Amino acid sequence: MKQANRERGCVIWFTGLSGSGKTTIAHVVEEKLLDAGVGVEILDGDVVRENLSKGLGFSEEDRNTNIRRIAFVAHLLQRNGTFVITAAISPYKAIRDEARAMIKDFVEVYAEASLEVCEERDTKGLYAKARAGEIKGFTGIDDPYEAPENAEVICHTADESVEESAQKVIAKLVELKYLEA
Repeated sequence: MKQANRERGCVIWFTGLSGSGKTTIAHVVEEKLLDAGVGVEILDGDVVRENLSKGLGFSEEDRNTNIRRIAFVAHLLQRNGTFVITAAISPYKAIRDEARAMIKDFVEVYAEASLEVCEERDTKGLYAKARAGEIKGFTGIDDPYEAPENAEVICHTADESVEESAQKVIAKLVELKYLEA
């Protein structure tokens, strides 16, 4: 597998609830791309929040500002031939559509898992804190998550292994001619 056109990168935009598997799958996809000699960068939502969006809260406006920043950086990298993987909840359809409009080569990956599954996987205890009222505006509890309607890839993370989900992403990149098989 290799990059189909060295001049053409793409943005692989993972979205899904906290605990849905976005970051885990993103890192496996990154490994596969690196093994193939493809230039790739990951923009993880938590890391971006710490370094580019410090001081932002979790209001809809602040979440949208964070996603716009991720999209802007992703666009800069992508237009220079880099594959960019984002892994941020990005809960609102309108802001994901805005990111898609900004980024020409955009592949949306929905890490789909039920709220119950995500709560079971919650190693940080965030869902429990949200349910106890200790965290306000938590996506899936007291703030909505708007699932994608037309994602290029849907990874059913409760039913697929991480490897199966990552392979679906790679297969879609080949199908869309971002990679050669």
